[in-house]
Amino acid sequence: MANICSQDLIPKRFVIAIMLFTACFVSYMMRVNMSINLIAMVEPAKTGGNLSIPECAVKKIENISSESEHYQHQTSIPDYGARYPWDSSLQSLILGSYFWGYTITCIPGGVLGERFGPTRTVMLSTLAAGFLTLLGPLMASWHYMGLIVARFLTGLCGGVIYPCLHCLVSRWAPPEEKGKFIGALLGGTLGTMVTWPLLGFIIESLGWSWSFFINGGIVLVWCVFWILLVADSPEAHSTISEEEKLYITKSLGDTIKRTKGLPPYKDIFLSVRFWALILLHFGNLWGLYFLMTAGPNFLSTVLGFNLGHTGILAALPYLARLIFGFIFGLIGDFIRKRNIVSTTVVRKGFILFSHIIPGVLLLILNLTGCDVNWSVILLTMSLGSNGASTLTNLQNSQDLAPNYAGSLYGIANCIGSTTGFITPLIVGQITANHNGLDEWHIIFCIGALVYIVCGLVFCIFGSAEIQPWNQVKQNEEPEKDGIQNPAFDNASEITVKMGENDDENTKV
Repeated sequence: MANICSQDLIPKRFVIAIMLFTACFVSYMMRVNMSINLIAMVEPAKTGGNLSIPECAVKKIENISSESEHYQHQTSIPDYGARYPWDSSLQSLILGSYFWGYTITCIPGGVLGERFGPTRTVMLSTLAAGFLTLLGPLMASWHYMGLIVARFLTGLCGGVIYPCLHCLVSRWAPPEEKGKFIGALLGGTLGTMVTWPLLGFIIESLGWSWSFFINGGIVLVWCVFWILLVADSPEAHSTISEEEKLYITKSLGDTIKRTKGLPPYKDIFLSVRFWALILLHFGNLWGLYFLMTAGPNFLSTVLGFNLGHTGILAALPYLARLIFGFIFGLIGDFIRKRNIVSTTVVRKGFILFSHIIPGVLLLILNLTGCDVNWSVILLTMSLGSNGASTLTNLQNSQDLAPNYAGSLYGIANCIGSTTGFITPLIVGQITANHNGLDEWHIIFCIGALVYIVCGLVFCIFGSAEIQPWNQVKQNEEPEKDGIQNPAFDNASEITVKMGENDDENTKV
């Protein structure tokens, strides 16, 4: 460790981890902005010609005649900009349109990253998504279909991000540090946590159009830092120290053989272990995307919070998920270094926290009624416990096939991300005629069952063992342009340079 630190005060792999975190951050800024923007863009629902009052707000004031009369005759709405007469079904289509595009590019995203380089792929896709975000107000003013198309294209760009980031993790993360790198992929959680309160403040101060402009501008500035600081692998990084490069390549050993051949799709789709991962990831994203797309709606239209408070309260569960995600990642690294139990036991054991407990808490939420404090607490605890996904579905693609981690995650994310448009459609249908507590109890029960069932199936059929189809065929073309791993061809030379004390090396 001393040798590496003497060359680089901050190890380059730490910089890579920070940039992975921020990549997820800006990706989620563009993904979740419509959940809060849409509340300000649409005309509020009306009952008998007057503004509809949130059910819980009615219950709070039902015994106060003066306040009740005030609410019943209230017709003014805040001036955040143009308002559009979009009903709940159309709003569901707008919220889900991002995920239509997202699911399409998840699978080719992994292939693109492995073939053309994850750094370049992430930069170009994020740059395009940033420009599309800037065009949001123009598209909405033209026609709602323009906004749907813009969101669809933004999703197309966003679908390649996470598979490419998994490619980078497989090339940069030593095994004993993988939990921290996977924890960096929770940057999207912070992105959600910051975006909703930020946009709520911007909308109340400047109007909803500026929420698109500022969001897109932040993304474009980030692209400059990404291209300057990130490389596809330690071998391709221009300023990494030789000691750190050798440490990473030696620790990875021969588990990573980067080639330009296609993944063994037949073996992958016939693997029961991989289908268990797909189902586990599906359950995780159901809970995550449900709260992402419908959480602000529940807080605003049922519990009765204004837009600014809605953004803050809706972000609290994501703050909890971020904090606990890093804590669970550190626990996983601790267990890994000391070989306390097998990796498979770790993956299945932490299903209790990532899936079972979140599902149970959603069921308990149905008992709270209009108690705002307990509703927010239970939602926060549910998503906070789901931070354990850093040790379950977010890492399992790295376990099964490190050579094709990006492609595996892309496939699982493609199928799992269908929840991004399924859950808004379900919410839209259930709340079409009445948007009250009874309807949301049904929605929470559905989410709880998906969480729990998917977790239990993985406990039965899942695994963390490297699969036979991870091995690359001998006739596949190796990557060029400085992305080969010299550790595979010069293992003895690296061993001499690093020394024989492996215990000291693993402390880096």
